[in-house]
Amino acid sequence: MGPASNDSLHKRFSGFAPPAALIFFVLVFVGGAIVTLDHKELQPREIVVSEMETRPPTSEVHVDVAAGAAAVQRAELASSSICENQCKPSGSEPLPKGIVQDKSNFEMESLGGNPERRAAAAAARPAKSLLAIPVGIKQKAVVDKLVSKFPGDRFTVMLFHYDGEVDGWRELRWSHRAIHVAAMDQTKWWFGKRFLHPDMVAEYEYIFLWDEDIEVDGFDPIRYLRVTRGGGRCDGNSTGPPCTGWVEMMVPVFSRAAWRCSWHMIQNDLIYAWGLDFKLGYCAGGDRSLAVGIVDSEYVLHRGIPTLGDGGKPARPSSSSKAATDRLAVRQRSYTELQIFNRRWKAAAAEDLCWTDPYP
Repeated sequence: MGPASNDSLHKRFSGFAPPAALIFFVLVFVGGAIVTLDHKELQPREIVVSEMETRPPTSEVHVDVAAGAAAVQRAELASSSICENQCKPSGSEPLPKGIVQDKSNFEMESLGGNPERRAAAAAARPAKSLLAIPVGIKQKAVVDKLVSKFPGDRFTVMLFHYDGEVDGWRELRWSHRAIHVAAMDQTKWWFGKRFLHPDMVAEYEYIFLWDEDIEVDGFDPIRYLRVTRGGGRCDGNSTGPPCTGWVEMMVPVFSRAAWRCSWHMIQNDLIYAWGLDFKLGYCAGGDRSLAVGIVDSEYVLHRGIPTLGDGGKPARPSSSSKAATDRLAVRQRSYTELQIFNRRWKAAAAEDLCWTDPYP
């Protein structure tokens, strides 16, 4: 900026416009003037102030300009509707938008090191999926075999201990990297509704929500994912497996988008989720006859061992009759839940005038 003349005051303005993808335009006016005093008009030579003496350091000018620009920007936006229309997650309104982290995961963090470097290293690794299983100590050997099939660098493991037993699993070589959640006599859908919120699992490619009594001798999870990503061979003429439009609930696998939809459909008080399997097709992101089905090139064996109702505890002769009674109560509640769910669905479909059933 050149020297100013004796009797004039010069101002310059500069502006910038961020890319159009931003929510609003920012207009910044930068004004500055340097005034010099003519020594001819000021006789006492010693009070003449030079331009260089009055000019603040360049860095200070930049700070003042930025602060002034921010003040102008806030003043302009305060009188507009732009700020009112900002889409912020519920509860984060008192916070600046950029500080909000509305997603999380179950990955463990070390107590030292640089978190930015750790995040960069994690981003370079293959995408991970989540394997979540309700378990009882009685099925320890079967679960150990199941989890061992899933590579640790590709799957995060979460165990839901419905019998409250956690310490008995610590000797297994993969147990230290698993997330352990314990709650007595609860089902996998109870756990899933409370601990697998979509924002908590948003970083996982697929969510495996499996029963514990599953034999995996004929199953390879990496090959399974490869087939799943490929979309299978479903077409418009498919009327049976592998394109069924629905799937049994023992070993379901959800994409992250399908799980977000399905989680909302799981009823908080219906812990067996009977009836949900017939509705999961609504969450498939397309025609359910093409997007929901069975990957029959990779198979598992469901052993069908009843565990709910006896807390997974080893059977004792004195408790066998009680266990049978408890399992009967489980079965009766399952049927009741099916009826309740179907009534709720029917009522919700009738009340929502903006919703059209794609599968009438």
